[in-house]
Amino acid sequence: MTASHSDSLVVLFGATAGAYGAKLGSDERELILLVWQVVDLPSKKVGTLHKSLVKADNLELSDQCREVSGLTPEGLGKAEPLDRVLQQFIQLVSSDLKAFGRNSYTLCSDGQLLIRQVLHPETSKKNFLLSDCFYSFYDLRKEFHTCYPGSAAVKDQTIRSMAEYLGLGTDETEEDFGVWQVKTMVAIIFSMLSENCDHVFTDPETVKYKYETGPCSKSETVDSETVIRARGLPWQSSDQDIARFFKGLNIAKGGVALCLNAQGRRNGEALVRFVNSEQRDLALERHKHHMGSRYIEVYKATGEEFLKIAGGTSNEVAQFLSKENQVIIRMRGLPFTATQEDVLGFLGPECPVTGGKEGLLFVKYPDGRPTGDAFVLFSCEEYAQNALKKHKEILGKRYIELFRSTAAEVQQVLNRYMSTPLIPTLPAPIIPVIPPPYTIATGSIRDCVRLRGLPYTAGIDDILDFMGDATADIKPHGVHMVLNQQGRPSGDAFIQMKSADKAFIVAQKCHKKMMKDRYVEVFQCSGEEMNFVLMGGTLNRSGLSPPPCLSPPAYAAFQTAAVIPAEAALYQPQALLPAARTPQASAAAPPAVTYYPAQAAQLYMNYTAYYPSPPVSPTTVGYIAAPPGAVAAAATATHTPLLPQPGALVRMQGLPYNTGMKEILSFFQGYQYAPDDYNGLIQLSEQARSVLQAPKEWVCL
Repeated sequence: MTASHSDSLVVLFGATAGAYGAKLGSDERELILLVWQVVDLPSKKVGTLHKSLVKADNLELSDQCREVSGLTPEGLGKAEPLDRVLQQFIQLVSSDLKAFGRNSYTLCSDGQLLIRQVLHPETSKKNFLLSDCFYSFYDLRKEFHTCYPGSAAVKDQTIRSMAEYLGLGTDETEEDFGVWQVKTMVAIIFSMLSENCDHVFTDPETVKYKYETGPCSKSETVDSETVIRARGLPWQSSDQDIARFFKGLNIAKGGVALCLNAQGRRNGEALVRFVNSEQRDLALERHKHHMGSRYIEVYKATGEEFLKIAGGTSNEVAQFLSKENQVIIRMRGLPFTATQEDVLGFLGPECPVTGGKEGLLFVKYPDGRPTGDAFVLFSCEEYAQNALKKHKEILGKRYIELFRSTAAEVQQVLNRYMSTPLIPTLPAPIIPVIPPPYTIATGSIRDCVRLRGLPYTAGIDDILDFMGDATADIKPHGVHMVLNQQGRPSGDAFIQMKSADKAFIVAQKCHKKMMKDRYVEVFQCSGEEMNFVLMGGTLNRSGLSPPPCLSPPAYAAFQTAAVIPAEAALYQPQALLPAARTPQASAAAPPAVTYYPAQAAQLYMNYTAYYPSPPVSPTTVGYIAAPPGAVAAAATATHTPLLPQPGALVRMQGLPYNTGMKEILSFFQGYQYAPDDYNGLIQLSEQARSVLQAPKEWVCL
């Protein structure tokens, strides 16, 4: 009897300092015992049985380990470390094979756990390589079920159950722990090799040597039983780092998709696709295992989620990623005028790009404008490391950031920038169903407070309870909950108080007060700062950061509240365009209705739900389709003419931060406007009104 893979098996059994049996390796405990014996298949003879203790870094043993194995920390303290034990294993196995005149062998273990969940992860963490023999093995449980189809399911098999099925009379108490298991496994193998079964060991399990990168198409079918979501990853981790975390398990080609946030930066999550459901189930057992000093949460995910992140349809991207086994580097912050020659010159001859210009992929907006991002291919790790050393070096007048990237990240970034508008077809005219007009505060008076760190389940009632007696000092419609780019609570909220003194008292009284199981930070701020965040910017210890220019993805809720429709739509201007108002303007102007003409740009902002203050109950914010004639009726009711076609209000993105009104007016030199059409329509500050009345050709607010 011979096997197509090798003529000999090495029956291998091991134990860790923690869980035993079906949970082996699930607690990250180290290996403390290896027992093995060579089985020569043609002659049906066995070699010497070897047992070796392994000295772990942590000698503390679990109660189950002590009870089952009988081992003690004192005994393990005298043993050799794992790398030395594995060297001895290779030497002793080679010696036994020579006695049979053999030179090749395959491991045979009781199930998958010892090889995949213990040996590979532990050696990866300890930074030493396993011998090639540990990348191929036979799963005795699967082989047994193939030989005896009437036996229990593979997942329910144990060494004892297989022995009992065959009627092997062995007493576990007569042998040392590990010795009985190996002897029984050898007896089971001999039964399978008997004339009655004549089993042949031909199809070993394999462990991938390395993770293979590659593109993924949205047209692919991804089995949801093969996908997991890893959460809590270090932001700088790459696909290779994630593959190393799952070392021993077979990840599908291009199966690591790093998730990005609304600003195009990694958010600490990744979707990982495995070759089959068995590998996925083993991956779930690594929930809360560690990557460095961080523990990683592992949950089930769906194939649809994976394709949403990793799938792509662009031929340009597919061609770029068609070169397999390349190291991908992402460049961020490139000058908009940068060319392929500029990038190649920046990288220099010490890190040649694969295929020269063909190894560069610039990320652009749908209209062809550059985003400042690019992806670069390198043929080996050495070239990629040389490129990463140029992190934050200067190109032109800008410093360039370089990061490791993945094929899935390339797809995700391109999908984000090249995505279609949120409203691809023209909707019916819509009107807001909001309470009577209200104004978001502006100015530098610090009469607002910011709540940061709210529980994600917190609602308006929770905030009001948190504020306590101070709710009486909240302005009408003064509570603003900030949602993230997915339409979910961001943990932030802004509250407009009746005065700066009231805001100061609330910030002092409520700062770090508990809401549910979290403490909430409360800071005093101005209406200007509040508006800045509501429009998509960020406010932190470093100061104000401008709103992102990334086009947001599709949202499940509040879409129409933050997007300017392409055709006739009526909005309350105060909710979208917070502008300073003078007493004269407030008294003279009737309730204004703003019309946004065709081809208007989207308004990128943090999606915000506005709630009235007590004692009025919270109001649901939404928009309904206007009935026929609603637009005309609204205009007639307010005696305000709609803005003439083809356009009246534009939004400019990408302006230098030091740009003044003169530069903007000069930019629009030659365009005409009708001041009278604007005076009653948009509530303006005195400065803006003076510009309208001056002999200029355009107005920008």
